Amino acid sequence: MPRVKRGNKRTERRKKILALAKGYYGTKSKLYRSAKESVEKALNYAYTGRKLKKRDFRKLWIVRINAACRQNGMKYSQFIHGLKLAEIELDRKVLADLAVKQPEAFAVIAGQVKDAISNNQPLTA
Repeated sequence: MPRVKRGNKRTERRKKILALAKGYYGTKSKLYRSAKESVEKALNYAYTGRKLKKRDFRKLWIVRINAACRQNGMKYSQFIHGLKLAEIELDRKVLADLAVKQPEAFAVIAGQVKDAISNNQPLTA
């Protein structure tokens, strides 16, 4: 069988890894084996970070909405339940933005939510 030397393929693959490792400290940006390890680790961290970012932003939005709800005299869970009853389909990102930048608009929505909750209360005698 003929001998395979892998000239271009190997060079291209190594150049790609070293390009991704550009800016790393010391041998991690110069030597292929070290660069490969650090690039793989960095890509794993980046993947995990993208998932954590979504989680963190959702937590932040909930905290902001809860603070605005408390100013309007209700709890977060009551507010979300009332949103569903009032058939208002705004997501938490938009609600948090309204709570921070336009509190009066959020107060209007909170009023609609309170009406929906009070209209849906079962009468207990």
